[in-house]
Amino acid sequence: MYYKFSGFTQKLAGAWASEAYSPQGLRPVVSTEAPPIIFATPTKLTSTVTAYDYAGKNKVPELQKFFQKADGVPIHLKRGLPDQMLYRTTMALTIGGTIYCLIALYMASQPKNK
Repeated sequence: MYYKFSGFTQKLAGAWASEAYSPQGLRPVVSTEAPPIIFATPTKLTSTVTAYDYAGKNKVPELQKFFQKADGVPIHLKRGLPDQMLYRTTMALTIGGTIYCLIALYMASQPKNK
């Protein structure tokens, strides 16, 4: 037997399964329209040649030559001053954070004097 809460009597009352699963008269909404087909757009054949949509120049070959130059400079410093500043800032923050953690660990390991 199925039960549902009656708003009139404020008690549980016997009900049909469809009423018990749809409380307070709410029914699931059933769309009368068919859902749109996901892949309804026509596809292009692979034999057709298409131009790219972007209007930029391909910089990859130039950057490959630049970064593969054997000039003794590490790869993360090849672009000059901006890379050096980023590298040094990262190293300073790493060393500073390590020192701060060691100091905090030391202070936490010492007993407090009352």
